[in-house]
Amino acid sequence: MKNYVEVTVVFDKEGGITPISVKMEDEKLEVDRVMDIRPAASLKSGGAGIRYKCRIEGRETYLFLEETRWFLEFVE
Repeated sequence: MKNYVEVTVVFDKEGGITPISVKMEDEKLEVDRVMDIRPAASLKSGGAGIRYKCRIEGRETYLFLEETRWFLEFVE
C-alpha cells in the first residue's frame, strides 16, 4: 500500500525538482539531503516514477514522484 504524502519542493531555473520537506499526517519532516535521483520502480508498493533517495531526519528513505503524487518507502 502506498503512503501518499504532501511534499514541499524547490524548482530550479532548469526545471529540476528538489524536495525540502515531507508532511506525514500532522508531522512535517525535513529532507536533510537528496543523494540520488533516477527513474525507478517501487519494489515494495508497486508503481514507478522518479525515485529520490533521501535522508529525512537522519533516516534513509525513497521518495517517489508518481505522475503528480508523492509517496514514501523507508529503506530497511
